[in-house]
Amino acid sequence: MILGLNMMQFIYFHVFLSVIGLGAGIFVLLGFISSKNFSILTTTFLITTALTSVTGFLYGKKLAGEWRATYVITACVALYFNFFVLVAQAFNKVSLLHSIAPSEKSPGFGITQLVLLIIFALLTIRSVKRFHPV
Repeated sequence: MILGLNMMQFIYFHVFLSVIGLGAGIFVLLGFISSKNFSILTTTFLITTALTSVTGFLYGKKLAGEWRATYVITACVALYFNFFVLVAQAFNKVSLLHSIAPSEKSPGFGITQLVLLIIFALLTIRSVKRFHPV
């Protein structure tokens, strides 16, 4: 049993989340193209997509075999994107950083993001090698 569901029920739940996320994602993408914000659909997309990842990688395969590396890599990539945005916001909002790189085209911003990418690439490789849950 996973989350109180037998394996077949769990698979149906996972597929249901995936279909809802895909459907909502299509409308969100169309909203991007037409410059419209569908906040309820965006929330639905983000939640169901996150839950699809969790149910697919963490519970469905119990991090066995290749799924362990897939889970670690996707989690690290998601964390990297969060840090990418954090750095971008810091350069926009923190006056000292903004003076170093007043725009995202400034060398200071690019170098900082490149260093962040390298750090996360190294941490991801190390995580894949070392993460072996029991």
